[in-house]
Amino acid sequence: MYKKFYGLTRNPFEVSPDPYFFFQTPRHTEALANLAYGVLRRKGFVVVTGEVGTGKTLLVRCLLEVLSNNKTAFAYVYNPMISVPEFLTHVANDLGLLPSTARSKSDTLARLNNFLMERSRQDLTTALVVDEAQLLSWELLEEIRLLTNLETTKHKLLQIVLVGQPEFDRKLDSHELRQLKQRIALRCTLKPLGRDELKGYIHRRLELAGTASRAAAIFPDETIASIHHFSRGIPRLINTLCENSLLLGFGHGQRQITCEIVREVAADLHLDRSADGDVDNATDVPLNGYTDLPMDSSVEQSYGPFDDINFKRE
Repeated sequence: MYKKFYGLTRNPFEVSPDPYFFFQTPRHTEALANLAYGVLRRKGFVVVTGEVGTGKTLLVRCLLEVLSNNKTAFAYVYNPMISVPEFLTHVANDLGLLPSTARSKSDTLARLNNFLMERSRQDLTTALVVDEAQLLSWELLEEIRLLTNLETTKHKLLQIVLVGQPEFDRKLDSHELRQLKQRIALRCTLKPLGRDELKGYIHRRLELAGTASRAAAIFPDETIASIHHFSRGIPRLINTLCENSLLLGFGHGQRQITCEIVREVAADLHLDRSADGDVDNATDVPLNGYTDLPMDSSVEQSYGPFDDINFKRE
């Protein structure tokens, strides 16, 4: 609706996780590098956690693209609220194992082990990726831990990636899951974007959507400060605020998104209300009044062979 008005070729702020728009903040790049390294180097267990809306599912989509490009077979579980037999059947089916007339758990595990052994003999990697891992039952978590017993003397046959919300961290740190926790090779946490990161995030999405050098004209610094205030740096909320602000700006015939537009959108979405129900006023806070998340920016980040991770943009 608003694309032609703002000189865009596609919608820049869709909430669906599209690797085309992956913005490589130091934390997100580090998390993706950890995931890719953990799987491709056959480290066994890798865990990533983060608050709702911080980009975990997009990170998973990027990882799956990396795995596909590296001829890594994978099973992807996006809804883990299933029973153990259903879980094992889903994993087997996703890896392309032909259905068996025998429906027992032992048969499924035997077929899975044979499949993994054959791929290992061909020096091929196989992975299991579980999103929304905070929803995993205790029984299913124990079953996943036992899958790591499928191994050779040199490496694990199945590389396991678990991605979830902070509740999953607390579950992993519990006494009951100490055995699983000890098997985790890599673990990292996604955080909301700082103000400078948010500015780069918005500008990069607009550029990828066709604005060329006009991003700063559409979202000036004071507007970005307002978006950071209401979104708290959470990418999903940033997308929602920006998308609705562009729609409202188009409706008003304004080619520049102002703080007033953002504040109106935030009010409609109830994002202007703090925990005690008060209404915040983003424009009362100066641009330099925001505090970025702690990060050592003096050291250039390096992620070895994954420095050049890129995604196909057509």
